[in-house]
Amino acid sequence: MSKKSIFNSFDSKLKRLEEISVRLENEEITLEESLQLFEEGVLLSKECQEALNHAELKITELKNNLADNQHE
Repeated sequence: MSKKSIFNSFDSKLKRLEEISVRLENEEITLEESLQLFEEGVLLSKECQEALNHAELKITELKNNLADNQHE
């Protein structure tokens, strides 16, 4: 997966999480619909957190490489 598609994927998942949040807060929906949306939200949240963890690791690696190159 390309870097651009990773960010697009993250952005689209985050947008969907926001949509789910609004629906759960503002709309009168059935318990079944609420549970389905909540389940989808939990999954999306987990996937977003994994993407953020990956980005944080990449940033740390880049910073370490930069520091190593400056010491050479």
